Amino acid sequence: MIFRLDERLLFPEPALAEEDGLLAVGGDLSTKRLLLAYQNGIFPWYSDDSPILWYSPHERFVLFPDELKVSKSMRQVLRSGKFTISMNKAFSDVIEACSVVERIGQDGTWITEDMKAAYKQLHAEDYAHSVEVWEQGSLVGGFYGVQVGHVFCGESMFSRVSNASKTALIWLCNSGLYKLIDCQVHTEHLESMGARMIPREEYMALLRGNG
Repeated sequence: MIFRLDERLLFPEPALAEEDGLLAVGGDLSTKRLLLAYQNGIFPWYSDDSPILWYSPHERFVLFPDELKVSKSMRQVLRSGKFTISMNKAFSDVIEACSVVERIGQDGTWITEDMKAAYKQLHAEDYAHSVEVWEQGSLVGGFYGVQVGHVFCGESMFSRVSNASKTALIWLCNSGLYKLIDCQVHTEHLESMGARMIPREEYMALLRGNG
């Protein structure tokens, strides 16, 4: 059953989500609603031609920093010093870049203008963060996401040159800031770096600091 949200600040029980993870429709992208969503393992994912759709997958694709896999060739890239890394230096630029990057099998973007405005507000209130990768002063890669305690809920990443987004992810894993990185959607790229599926129950325990 898919629930329709109204002006009340609440969500249905996440375990009631459809098989594909779709839980609810409607509501808004206010800071309070977004934070409530992430605190309950729910995130928005929709396009310009649809209402706001809220998802809570029955399995979560996550990366534990201590399970990170870095290839020999990637270690050479990191040692080369070709990239420099920053955090929260260019959040708006990162989300704009993520919104226009072409993705295999996708037409257009799910990062709508409303989504960009909402996450920029989350960043202004210190709930959303970005990691930037620079090469010779130019922004060449990075990602952004939402912090819930010691969990980083990744939203999107981009790369303008080879290995830039990988460099950003490796930096975050090695930063010691988070116990878990929620990757949300499975990709072979992230699986090759150690990400794996865990049940919702395990994810929620980690999200609430009980795991």
